[in-house]
Amino acid sequence: MNILVINSGSSSLKYKLFDMDKKVPVVSGIAERIGFDGSFIKHENGEKTVINIELPDHKVALQEVLKLLMDPKLGAIKSLDEIDAVGHRILHGQEVFTESVILDKEKVETLKGFIEMGPLHMPANIGGIEACFSLMPNVPQVGAFDTAFHATIPPKAHLYALPYDLYERYRIRRYGFHGTSHKYVANRAAEFLGRSPEGLKMITLHLGNGSSMAAVKDGKCIDTTMGFTPLEGLIMGTRCGDMDPAIVPYIGKKLDMTPDEVDALMNKESGLKGFSGLSNDMRDIQKARSEGHKLAQLVYEMFIYRIVKYVGAYTAALGGLDCMVFTAGIGENDYEARRDICRELGFLGVKIDEELNDGLRGKECRLSTPDSKVEVLLIPTDEELSIALDTFNLVKKA
Repeated sequence: MNILVINSGSSSLKYKLFDMDKKVPVVSGIAERIGFDGSFIKHENGEKTVINIELPDHKVALQEVLKLLMDPKLGAIKSLDEIDAVGHRILHGQEVFTESVILDKEKVETLKGFIEMGPLHMPANIGGIEACFSLMPNVPQVGAFDTAFHATIPPKAHLYALPYDLYERYRIRRYGFHGTSHKYVANRAAEFLGRSPEGLKMITLHLGNGSSMAAVKDGKCIDTTMGFTPLEGLIMGTRCGDMDPAIVPYIGKKLDMTPDEVDALMNKESGLKGFSGLSNDMRDIQKARSEGHKLAQLVYEMFIYRIVKYVGAYTAALGGLDCMVFTAGIGENDYEARRDICRELGFLGVKIDEELNDGLRGKECRLSTPDSKVEVLLIPTDEELSIALDTFNLVKKA
C-alpha cells in the first residue's frame, strides 16, 4: 500500500509518499513560499532537486507535487491510482476528533468551525484536504490531529480554574499540541526498551523552535505543557511560555498595545529571540554563550530550568519515572542541552554517558548509563510515519 502524507502550512506543503509494506518513504519534499514570489519545490527521491515554479495556492502546489510523484525520473509511481490513501496533519480536533478519522465533506465542515482555535494553521490544513478531494476524489483521506494524543488528559489536568460556564460555552481548556510527535516517540521508546506501554511512566521532551513535554502513563498522555494554544509551557524560539496572565493587560496599558498586538509579542517576539535580542535558533544562542553574551547565557539557563521544573512536576503526576525521551530539533541535536538537563536531574537518579552524548546528533540510542534509575533515550521523531500508520490502519479496517 502507498500512502501520501500531507502537512499543509500557511505558505508551505510538506509531502512524503510511503511504501507501507516496508514502512519507508520513497519520495519526499516540500513546496515553499506558496502564494508568494520566488516559490519553489524541494524534492527528494534519493537525489535532491529544487524546482523553481509559480505556486499561487495550495491546490496548484499539490498538482505540481502529484506531477513530480509520477515523473519518470523524479517520481515513484506511474499514476495516481497507485496512491491508496492520503493522511493529513491537522492542528486542531477540539473535543470532537480525539483520534485519527477518515475524512468526508461533513467532517471538513466541522473542521472549519475550529479555525478560530488555530487561525494560522487550520485554513492551510483544510485547504490541503480540499485540494486532495478535488484532485483525487476517489482516494480515502485521513485526518491525524496534533491534539488527539492529549485527549486522554483527565479534567483535573486539562481544565482551567475559570468559571465553568466558560468551558461549557467556549471549550476553553488545555488541548496540547505536537501530539503526533509525542505519540510516535512514546510508542517507539516502549519498542526500543522491549516493554509494553502498560506500566511505563514516561516523559517525552519535544524540544525545538516550538517545544512541549508530555507525561505518558500506560501509553496514554496524562498531562502536557502546551495549553489552550501552543503559547503555554516551555520557553521556545519566539514564545515566552508560562507567564502571569495579568502581564498581558499591563503591557497593553504601558505600551498602548491591543490584546492582539500583545498576543503577537508573546508568540513571535519573545522566547529565545525576544529575551536574548539575537535569534530564535538555539544554535545561535549556544554560539553567543560561548562568546560570553550574558543574555544568551541567561535565557539558556531559563530554558533548561523550565524543562527541569516540569520534569519534577510530571514525575510527581506520574507517581515515578521510568523513562525520558529527547526528540525534535534541539532534543535530537543539542547535546549540551541534553547534558545540562540530565545533570540537573541527578536527584532523580538520572545518569547519562556524557562521552556518548557529546557530539551525538539525530541517532536513536540509549543515553543513560546501566546504573541510571531512569532510562534516557534519544528517539528522532517521525510524525509523517505516525500519520501514515494511522492512515494505513484506518483504511485497512474500512
